[in-house]
This record gives sequence, C-alpha cells and structure tokens, in this order.
Amino acid sequence: MEDLLQGKIVAIISPSLTALGYRLVQVKYIQSGRCTLQVMAERLDGKGMTVEDCADISHSVSALLDVEDPITEAYHLEVSSPGIDRPLVRLEDFIRFCGFDIKLETRLPVAGRKRYKGRLKAVEGNEIILTLEKEEQARIGFDAVRTARLVLTDELIEAARKHNWN
Repeated sequence: MEDLLQGKIVAIISPSLTALGYRLVQVKYIQSGRCTLQVMAERLDGKGMTVEDCADISHSVSALLDVEDPITEAYHLEVSSPGIDRPLVRLEDFIRFCGFDIKLETRLPVAGRKRYKGRLKAVEGNEIILTLEKEEQARIGFDAVRTARLVLTDELIEAARKHNWN
C-alpha cells in the first residue's frame, strides 16, 4: 500500500519539481505514530540545496497535495536535500558516483548475501559492479537493489566541496 501511495505522490509532484529546476530523489511515506511524508530533492543545475530551495519545494508540494489529496490522514511534510551520503535510487545515480564507496542491500540474496560494502567500480548495462575486500568483485543487477547509499569518506567530502554538493 505504501509503495502504491508513494508512486502516486511521485507522479503528482515530480513534473512540478522538474519545472521549478529540481530533481526528485526519493519520496517516503512513514506511518509510525505521526504520519510523515519525506521528500528528498536536488537541484538540476548541480548546485547545493539551500533552505530557500527546500521552502520552495515545500510550498509547491503542499499546494499540489492539497488539490490532489492522495493522503487521507493528517501528515507532516519534510523536505530535504539528499546530503553527502545520499541514497542511490536511479541507475544514473550509480553511474554518477562511480569511484566512491557505497553500502548496498539487495531484496534477495545475491551470491549468498544481501549486504555489500565496497567501491562502486562501474555500471555495465543494468549491472552494478563493486570492488569488495581483497579486490573481490560483485556484480549486482539494478533490479535486485533494495537500498543503496554513499559511504561518508574523506574522499567523498572533498568531492562534495569541489562540486558544491550537499
């Protein structure tokens, strides 16, 4: 049910955010105690997100969801940037961040395991290639990925400074 609702919310808000100059990174609807809708976005121009950017997104999303009304109960809206140790949700994210360390969890075991931590070496077609300990490699199909995110390292922090990511 939550995946269906999240998909509906993405369809409602994504075109508007793109028109405003943002890329929707992730939407999460959390129903534990107080319901929360988390919207994560980044600027299309690659610059870092500001508080004003988050406010603009919040106003746009609030207005769209007030009209479409996909959420029946009261909820709290949280808008944020992906941050330095961002989630990787699209294949393009994996391509963009090749060369950095990531943590990845698969939906089902791949080669006997579900959790991986290593250097994102390459993307070939729909396969993500990781270099693990002892130069061992893992090839994981993009469709098998449950969650993935960058690991905060000095190298990532330096790249974020250089490129003004946040």
